[in-house]
Amino acid sequence: MTAAHSSDHAAHPLSKERTRIQIGTTHRPTTKRAIKLSDALDFWSFAGAAANVVMQLARPGVGYGVAESKVESGSLMHHPWKRARTTTQYLAVAILGTEAERLAYREAVNVAHRQVRSAPGAPVKYNAFDRNLQLWVAACLYIGFEDTYQLLQGRMSDEQAEAFYVSSSTLGTTLQVTEDMWPATRADFDRYWNEACEQVAIDEYVRGYLTDLLELRMIHWYLRLPFRNLLKFLTIGFLAPVFREQLQVRWTATDQRRFEHLFVFVAFVNRFIPRFLRHGGTHALLADVRRRIRKQRKLI
Repeated sequence: MTAAHSSDHAAHPLSKERTRIQIGTTHRPTTKRAIKLSDALDFWSFAGAAANVVMQLARPGVGYGVAESKVESGSLMHHPWKRARTTTQYLAVAILGTEAERLAYREAVNVAHRQVRSAPGAPVKYNAFDRNLQLWVAACLYIGFEDTYQLLQGRMSDEQAEAFYVSSSTLGTTLQVTEDMWPATRADFDRYWNEACEQVAIDEYVRGYLTDLLELRMIHWYLRLPFRNLLKFLTIGFLAPVFREQLQVRWTATDQRRFEHLFVFVAFVNRFIPRFLRHGGTHALLADVRRRIRKQRKLI
């Protein structure tokens, strides 16, 4: 980042309008209990999964760490289905698991992370054990859950958002993020997020990696063709303006209306799908983690 660029950000700090997507309708709770992060473990949350990858990799240290990683066994481009499973299981363990299960998953991730560090003299320095980068990744995961939940249920009030946020720190502390690093309140998180988004910068190298992802070049062509356009549409729709600009993608007012109308329809249909079906996949993945721990098999 140049001095002029840094000065411009200091004079005009990013606001929520630039760092978050639009949520139109107001939340109408169907129960009097406080909303929890686990309420967002809905299979519709996969709709924003690729957008979350874009957000995470928009920080250069994460982008280069993933794109240059030599850990092929965990590569999204080489083993997309395995990576989808391990990422989803991480989220299940972080949100629903016990402390012992979180520790076991942390140790498994550490094995892979020890191999992810920049070479001497590399233009972009990174280390998978960098707690600030892990905090950014965890914050992106939280944003993904909050956005998906609100698209399905409506925009939360400040009180609802605070209740939803209360237990979210495990998204980071299941790795190396310490409890005191995680913003204490929902308002603190907003401040952290807007400031952290100042460091978003996607160059040609990382943009090429993300383009391959959005083109679904890691899966067979017969699966790619029917889903590629939908994936692009959903991904761009789940990205806030600051990320769209860095990715250099176009999003019109018509696109925004189509995106909103899609989720009005999805939210309506979702009311008639039993909760155990919408959330069942996450519990099945958590059960698989517990089986792997019990049988002392690899978690990732």
